Amino acid sequence: MKVPMTEYLEIDLERELWLCRVCSHEHGAARQPYKEGLLVYARDPREIHKPILNPEWYEFTFAPDPKWVQILEYYCAGCGALIETEYLPPGHPPVVDMEFDIDALKRQWSNRKPMTPSELVGPDIVSFSQHTHSRKQKSHKLSGREP
Repeated sequence: MKVPMTEYLEIDLERELWLCRVCSHEHGAARQPYKEGLLVYARDPREIHKPILNPEWYEFTFAPDPKWVQILEYYCAGCGALIETEYLPPGHPPVVDMEFDIDALKRQWSNRKPMTPSELVGPDIVSFSQHTHSRKQKSHKLSGREP
């Protein structure tokens, strides 16, 4: 039986595996942290939080210092869905943020009827449209004119 645990992750209790809810890709043993089976991208925080002040002129720019913080993004290896993001000091191991008693879950779900496929379906990441924060495009939309 598959049990949804987060928006993008579920546990197959029969096989004791983490699965992606979007593409059903297997991410490893459910008794281990789910992050061990995901792709990890360590981001420079200045890519995401751009400096407000010119770094050539100012020592402190309001952008996070990569010597103090890194951003780790965890992705599904099957479909590329972004599963989790965390801010950590450089060199810090990934945070174990969920740990479940699999045997207790099996007992809890043994008396329940299996969920239908429509109840188990995960988010449809393909249908998301890309958006922008450009003021130019926003002003055209507000004025009713096309860019």
